Amino acid sequence: MHPAVVGHRITVDTLNAATGGSAVEDDPDSPVEAFEQNIWQRPSSRPLPTDDGTVLRFEISCARILPPADSNSATGAKKYVVYDVSVRVDSKEPDPNPTSIERRYTHFLKLYENLKKEHPTLVQSVVFPKKVLMGNFTAELVGERSAAFENFLDYIISVPSLRDSEHFLEFLQADELSKACQLLDERRNEFAVPILENTFRILNKIFLDKSKCVLLLLCRLVAACTTSPIPHPLAEQWAELALRRYEHVCDTDLLVLYIPLLQTCLHLWWQRGRDRTLLEERLDQMGKKGIKVKGGPTLAKAIHALEPRAETI
Repeated sequence: MHPAVVGHRITVDTLNAATGGSAVEDDPDSPVEAFEQNIWQRPSSRPLPTDDGTVLRFEISCARILPPADSNSATGAKKYVVYDVSVRVDSKEPDPNPTSIERRYTHFLKLYENLKKEHPTLVQSVVFPKKVLMGNFTAELVGERSAAFENFLDYIISVPSLRDSEHFLEFLQADELSKACQLLDERRNEFAVPILENTFRILNKIFLDKSKCVLLLLCRLVAACTTSPIPHPLAEQWAELALRRYEHVCDTDLLVLYIPLLQTCLHLWWQRGRDRTLLEERLDQMGKKGIKVKGGPTLAKAIHALEPRAETI
């Protein structure tokens, strides 16, 4: 884990700005804050650990009722509750940079059902809140569900098989990647970057620095920062971090991204007037080993080949 990376919270205002206000509003699952109603607030933060070291854990700080985005129409769509899920790495002092995502009951239910199907023995002890026909929006029920969701997520990260499952990773990033890829497809990179940054910080708190999901997301972030005519202001910061993380990486799947990453950084360094000697020497060394270093795919295309998403390239 790498808790030094500063955390943020992606709000729906960011997504509305990114999509011009319409794309998010057309999505009934989008938490449009202009219409939200507070329903429950955590009375206090979870107690800090008393032992030395750090503890990774989840905290639901609040929940809100959101009407459907087309609430003025007669579609009959129902209101729903959105939970603000904070990922923290606490010690005797609270995490100075907790990072949050917003999730609905249906997200938790899907995660629970998928894990129960794939790992029935490991999940049999989990007490998951059941659906209710009435009273979904009472503060008491939302508070009970929040506590159950916290325990559920804490349990997942304590069991390697559950923590490393594709279902948990999907819970953590699928919605955000879908939105970010849509924005990248529309060439609105400046709005996709904050979403990818927040998702990276979430994964970076939970998984190892050089784990596949973290490095893949980091490369996706570098690509988003560098594919515009004018690179994002933080492009160099993320590119440098990616280069550092790629030192001594042995995962063969991830190594296919290394040459495109080096080439991307080489071009970025040229744009910024930086010394490219070390990057050129590294590429030359790899070329002498018989590795193709020219004429290969761009970083974005290499990522898409490794993990296809909805964006075009």
